[in-house]
Amino acid sequence: MGHPIKRDHARFRKVVKGKVRDNLRKYVSSGEMPHPKGNGAYKIPMPHIETPRFKFGERQQGGLGQGEGKPGDPVEGEEGQPGQGEAGEGEGKKELDIELTLEELASILGEELELPNIEPKGKKTIQTTVDRYNSIGMVGPDSLKHFKRSYREALKRQITTGSYDPNNPIIVPTRPDFRYRSFSSKEEFENSAVVIYMMDVSGSMGDEQKEIVRTESFWINLWLKSQYKSIDIRYIIHDATAKEVDEKTFFRTRESGGTLISSALKLCKDIMKEDYDPNEWNIYPFHFSDGDNWSTDDTKLCLDLLDKDIIPDSNVFCYGQVESRYGSGQFYKDLFNKYGEESDSVILSKIKNKSAILDSIKDFLGKGK
Repeated sequence: MGHPIKRDHARFRKVVKGKVRDNLRKYVSSGEMPHPKGNGAYKIPMPHIETPRFKFGERQQGGLGQGEGKPGDPVEGEEGQPGQGEAGEGEGKKELDIELTLEELASILGEELELPNIEPKGKKTIQTTVDRYNSIGMVGPDSLKHFKRSYREALKRQITTGSYDPNNPIIVPTRPDFRYRSFSSKEEFENSAVVIYMMDVSGSMGDEQKEIVRTESFWINLWLKSQYKSIDIRYIIHDATAKEVDEKTFFRTRESGGTLISSALKLCKDIMKEDYDPNEWNIYPFHFSDGDNWSTDDTKLCLDLLDKDIIPDSNVFCYGQVESRYGSGQFYKDLFNKYGEESDSVILSKIKNKSAILDSIKDFLGKGK
């Protein structure tokens, strides 16, 4: 059964994960994100209510709620002071920070969205050396001494030499009897992936739209990290031109120029060709935009880049259209007319607001590619 404290702790974590799962949609749509702790865990603020406690004392010795009194009388000899200001209307904010591992958070996301495990394509690329203690040796440090095997060797020696006395079965191992756990090294290959995020940062993409992309990309990364041993993440921003940036710049940059989506796709193609062999890497290009593009000619160029260079080498190409009052949404229509709704290689998603983030993640990851 285990120690009662361990059982209580396991029960508590089960309740916590249930609470996170039940409130996941609200949590994501509010723009909240878990904070990494640096030890593989994430900190999540959870609302809670303090449980009232009674303070017991001896009877007939005064205290709160005892004896005669009138409204307004001071408590325990303190002078009463009139309150100032108006009464608050909102509920007090009480939060408890809960730590969950990446695997636990990914499990909650997968259960909520019913996400299938990803089936990687291509070869397995990351080579690692794994040491497994699966054999017994005659030399080794005391910390790896195998007491059962050492005892057995001593017993065999005493029986063989005739020194074993069944009426006084004392077994004393000597140094030649000692046996030690020994490891063997095995080369293993693990799947790895690269995620290439592209985002339109032209004037029509405001802070709200970028916040949606930031929140959605966090949960996408979380799920993919639970599916692959190693993940690279690359960031591309574009208006009429494209450039690769770091994560901080990706979410904070805003330009005022026009939009040429092909500039981002060209840079994405170059990154894939130079750094990621599709036979060894699982490649996930994501593009987020409000759907505006400079011209129909550039849209044709985009479709050509997708068909010839990006889609054939990717697990799946994902386009998320973030609704904006200034965006036409035309690029979504162009992709839909070209690839349709049931394409296995191109997944399209409309993200109307923060409440639609989880549905969009399910669109992108729900096929297990």
